[in-house]
Amino acid sequence: MRRWLAAFAGGAALTLALAGCSAPAGVDTDLIDDWPAPVAAQQFVPAADVCHHSSQQVGFLSGYNPMPCTEAHRVETMHVGTLTGPGAERDAPPQAGSVGMRAAQSACDTEVNKALGADWRSGRLGVTVVLPSPQAWSGGARWYRCDVTEIASIDDTAVDLRTGSLRGALSGAAPLAYRCFNPKLVKDDVDEMVPVSCTAKHHAEFVGVWQAPDVTYAEFSRTIKRTHRACQSMIAKYAKVPDNSQLDFRAGTIYYQPYEEEWKNGNRGVQCFLWISDRNLTRSMKNAGNKGLPVT
Repeated sequence: MRRWLAAFAGGAALTLALAGCSAPAGVDTDLIDDWPAPVAAQQFVPAADVCHHSSQQVGFLSGYNPMPCTEAHRVETMHVGTLTGPGAERDAPPQAGSVGMRAAQSACDTEVNKALGADWRSGRLGVTVVLPSPQAWSGGARWYRCDVTEIASIDDTAVDLRTGSLRGALSGAAPLAYRCFNPKLVKDDVDEMVPVSCTAKHHAEFVGVWQAPDVTYAEFSRTIKRTHRACQSMIAKYAKVPDNSQLDFRAGTIYYQPYEEEWKNGNRGVQCFLWISDRNLTRSMKNAGNKGLPVT
């Protein structure tokens, strides 16, 4: 259309010139100067506070079908941010373990924890960082999506269908929060953590998330005594008992560590549990003190 108008305008001007005529008063003979400037192309950016029926590992536009969180869904986008700095300067989207991926993971952890009301690793939740497709990245897209899911259990990361937003899910009564468990042991390994009410007979209780140091995954795996001791300190704080050598005679520890790829992406959250093997507990050990968690 623009080419056609330009050619027509040129032809009209030539005709007028040949005829030796001038335009009538009040008629603008320069049609092109009235056209608005072209609108700059807008890069697609996904929305926050929407939900999705299925998860995405890569944010292809063809698979982007957001829905209201009041409808049955599996994924909720809680935050959308923009990558800057070294992670945004690469020719392709950040890979696992890269500076860009670690930056996006850290930002997602911060924003998601704020929205949930507590560390997302303290409940039946998962967080996925979704990045643009390679084609969108080449076109200038630098967004990242923080997607949150409700998982079946601490041992089973299958994603459940749900309705309603997860915002505030770990504040107040927090039905998704980890509390008391009965561990199923196979020899010396925990095969499954079975959740139970803290007023029912149980042998373990979640006490918090320890942020492990920024070391290699191999070094972390070698230093299990350090992790055990860190979880003991969390038990002492949780139960309000002295953090000293007597902790070995009050409770043992169970902990869940991130997978290696999660570790490479910056997840240092270790989920710590107190464990009592020789007697039944029928109440939470939170603020239990020396009487609730005695030296035995």
